[in-house]
This record gives sequence, structure tokens and C-alpha cells, in this order.
Amino acid sequence: MIDPRDHDAIEAQLGRPPRAIHDVGHRCPCGNPDVVTTEPRLEDGTPFPTTFYLTCPRAASLIGTLEASGLMREMTERLDEDADLRAGYERAHEAYLAARAEVADATGQSVPEIDGVSAGGMPARVKCLHVLAGQSLAQGRGVNPLGDEVLDALGTWWAEGPCV
Repeated sequence: MIDPRDHDAIEAQLGRPPRAIHDVGHRCPCGNPDVVTTEPRLEDGTPFPTTFYLTCPRAASLIGTLEASGLMREMTERLDEDADLRAGYERAHEAYLAARAEVADATGQSVPEIDGVSAGGMPARVKCLHVLAGQSLAQGRGVNPLGDEVLDALGTWWAEGPCV
């Protein structure tokens, strides 16, 4: 069960009611949630592959700027060229799937429609830096090498104080 204060903070961050929150996946140094762990199905039954959903608008905005800079294309090119990076990204994909399976087991939600599909383009390409950063925050540094790079590029997005 999500604390009502966290629910209110997440709603303020998103500008809409949050959907299918299972838990707070990570807290910003300011104390607010910045990533939520979502259930694998939305309330209407739609499969939802984004297990780790970034909610902090400040971090999301900065990541949008990184995406617009061409960073996703550059990262995908590096995956093609660097076997170690590709192997680390594959492990991140597997860790993402394992986390979703854990939530599915805890909630009794089977999601065969998205079986084997993680998020963010994993494991073959990079298509969403928000997902990669969310995974690195929720599962910790060292799980997703490209998510860690995104966090490094963000710097201290929380330094100005709470986003809401």
C-alpha cells in the first residue's frame, strides 16, 4: 500500500493520477519518490511493461534534453561495437524481467503478452533513457550500465530542493 503522502507527491509530479503503483521504487535525496515500481497490468487490464517509472519532472526534463541530443543513437551504436557493454545491457534486461516477474507473482498478475519484453529498447537498442535511469535508481548502480551513464549525465537534479 502506498502512503497517501507519496501518492499525492507522485500525482503532483505527473500532473495526473498515477496508475498501477505497486511501490515506491526509489526516493530522491529530497525524500520524495522519484521512481515508482508499477504493476504489470494497468487497472483496465492493459499490459504495462514499464516496471520502473520515473516520476520526478526535473529528472525527466533533463533526460528529455539528453534524448534530443542524440544520446540514444550513440548508445545503440556503442552496443553494436562493445561486447562487454552489450553483455551488461543484456544482464540489465534480465534483471528488469526478473523484477517484473517478482511484482507479478506478488500481485497474482500474469502478463504473457509482454513475456520477454523489458523496456527502453533492451536488450538490442536504446529507445528510452527515462526507463534506463529509472532502472538504475530502483535496482541500484551496476545493474544497467547505460542507465548509470544517464544518471552520471544528469548530475544533481535534486540540488534545488523538492520538485513538488
